[in-house]
Order: sequence, then structure tokens, then C-alpha cells
Amino acid sequence: MAVPKRKMSRANTRTRRSSWKAAPVVLVPCSNRACRQPKPQHVACPTCGQYGGRQVVEPA
Repeated sequence: MAVPKRKMSRANTRTRRSSWKAAPVVLVPCSNRACRQPKPQHVACPTCGQYGGRQVVEPA
């Protein structure tokens, strides 16, 4: 197993970690023509309960 020979400085550590950013949640309109509310991708619509043109959960 590889082990570093020297301690990495704070500046180098922070520079390396600066690219660890969380991506914002992408909201897309619901595919149901009657609903069209914004919802997260690949998630059943919380308003109408449809996903992929099918009713998968009861509407809230």
C-alpha cells in the first residue's frame, strides 16, 4: 500500500479539496401535461404522483 513520505501542506490539501463541490439540484418540469410543476430529475412528481407517464404514488 502506498504511503506518503511527507505530510501534505494545508495549502496543497485545500487546493486539492477545492473541487469537491456539491452540485445544485436540477429541477425539471413534470411530464404530466396537467401538472408541469418543477420536480427533481428521476423522481416521482410530489404534486401529481406520476413518473414516466404512469401513476406510481398517491398525490400529496
